[in-house]
Amino acid sequence: MLTGKQKRYLRSKAHHEKPIFQVGKTGVNNNMTEQIADALEKRELLKVSLLQNSLEDKNTVAEKLASGTGAEIVQVIGNTIVLYKESQENKQIQLP
Repeated sequence: MLTGKQKRYLRSKAHHEKPIFQVGKTGVNNNMTEQIADALEKRELLKVSLLQNSLEDKNTVAEKLASGTGAEIVQVIGNTIVLYKESQENKQIQLP
């Protein structure tokens, strides 16, 4: 579980990143969850964009992605979800 200070630090790191995944009208599926889990192992911090035509609620999508990948939700703002998961092999981010 992330503390408020850690979330604030991760939000500042994620601010300049671009979303690398998009969730559309088909929603979250197993293939997408696996790809996001792989990307989290390499990057530790990433953004997921929710498209306008998505039928699911942004908070529901965030919960599904977090539980499916074992990641923590850093922030849900607008149609963007920020996820963090500590990498086992490629540790790059030192949390305060």
